[in-house]
Amino acid sequence: MNIKSKLYTFAGLLSLFALTACNDYLDKLPDDRAQVNTGEKVEKLLVDAYPTHLPNFIFEMSSDNVTDNGSQYYTGISQEEMYRFKDVDTQGNDDPYSLWNNFYEKVGTANEALADLKEIGDTAAYPAEYAEALLCRAFNMYELANIFCMDYNPDSADVYLGLPYPTEPEQSVNTKYKRGTLKELYASINRDIEAALPRVNDSYMTTPKYHFNQNAAFAFAARFNLMYHNYDKAIEYATKVLGTNPANRLRDYSAYTTLGANDLGNAYIKSEENANLLILPAYSSAGRAFQGSTSYRRFAHNQTMTSRETFWAPAPWGTGSTNNTLYYATMLYGSTQQIYFPKVREHFEVTDKVNDTGYPHIIDMAFTTEETLLVRAEAYALKKDYANALADMNTWIVAHCQTAKGSAKRPTLTEASVNTYMDGVKYSEVTPTANSQRTIKKVLHPQGFTVEEGTQENLIQLILQMRRLETWGEGLRFIDIKRYGIEFTHFVDSEDPIIFHAADKRGAIQLPSDVINAGLEANPR
Repeated sequence: MNIKSKLYTFAGLLSLFALTACNDYLDKLPDDRAQVNTGEKVEKLLVDAYPTHLPNFIFEMSSDNVTDNGSQYYTGISQEEMYRFKDVDTQGNDDPYSLWNNFYEKVGTANEALADLKEIGDTAAYPAEYAEALLCRAFNMYELANIFCMDYNPDSADVYLGLPYPTEPEQSVNTKYKRGTLKELYASINRDIEAALPRVNDSYMTTPKYHFNQNAAFAFAARFNLMYHNYDKAIEYATKVLGTNPANRLRDYSAYTTLGANDLGNAYIKSEENANLLILPAYSSAGRAFQGSTSYRRFAHNQTMTSRETFWAPAPWGTGSTNNTLYYATMLYGSTQQIYFPKVREHFEVTDKVNDTGYPHIIDMAFTTEETLLVRAEAYALKKDYANALADMNTWIVAHCQTAKGSAKRPTLTEASVNTYMDGVKYSEVTPTANSQRTIKKVLHPQGFTVEEGTQENLIQLILQMRRLETWGEGLRFIDIKRYGIEFTHFVDSEDPIIFHAADKRGAIQLPSDVINAGLEANPR
């Protein structure tokens, strides 16, 4: 398909894009076209309103999931700049330049679809298509907010910088854009989500997992409202996804135990998997970076991080690999320098068979029932509804832990058992001088909300660890770090350590230099 969309000339940056490269790839996916009856152009635009670049790589490199293996190992320029919290000026698939342009391009495509629906007739005649376009616009702007803005803090949202929120399909080249406030940005995202939800319908979709189907829409709404501090809505929307028996909606990890890395990775991303709600293919080097490429080996999720803070770290379900009921513990691959769970794998698109060149892709599970379950568990815990929080946490544990392994047995969490266990875990040092000072428990400095010492904090600490494992490789850990003001250190071989502080301004990735030079206000440093 050779579609050209009228998109924003964002102060000279967002120009007219010919979308053939990414469409060629999408043509090979089972989601060839959403079947709507409002004209071919709207059908194509709705398919093309989903991002094809994602922040997984930059967020993982910015998080506490990675450390320095030493200067003897290789790293790319942008990877090192991400790790050092420096401004990234390169223009690779995973860099701020590409993220900015792609997400805003897709906002433009969503607005084009909305305008076309209005041209065809009253948008009330096409409620589901209208809803999908609104959700695409909201999701792209939400991702931009996560990347280029501070975390939403109601105490500071009217001071923190937001981003322009275009609502028309085409703007004048001379349009002067202003960033506005984060409060205004989140209000606009919320308005689009709330307008879309009553109208969402899967009936016109031939392959709903590649669209904002009903479950994906409510999962998005649940996550957004958790970040927006609307816990009742987060619970309400998550429950619409999970139903009355959430256990039936989760992934069966026991079926993965006999699979090798390739088969496991393919099983994880398949559209038939009940737990997968929205599937997004993206141009990215994250697959090769996370899973063994020597070109990315210096800054990585290594054995130290695995053993002390993530999959093998001491937790209620066990420790290590031989005395750990966690299914992940025996599904890890790689080397001492790079250890990974094989869900974020590279899918290489060959464009020149003779020279064996092409484009690296990942297939991202943007929303899953497992993450939605933990959204609800966290919202319950923040509302001090500990019984329901524990019920969701135990549902997660049953799905993610085998009955017994070595000396470990799958736990059944109670308020007392969580308090006993977590009270016995020392807080991880912000700048550990020995690996023994790393733990799963980190001092929290919540941004715009409070967490009480005792039961509430202990539940939140354990939920955050579950989220850290669940979303490894997806970048959401960095969002949780920003929300909870978690302080940590990036060590650099033979140099002073780099400390990331609570409310650290570097949590808002710097805008591309071209955007700043064109007149849009830079993020403060």
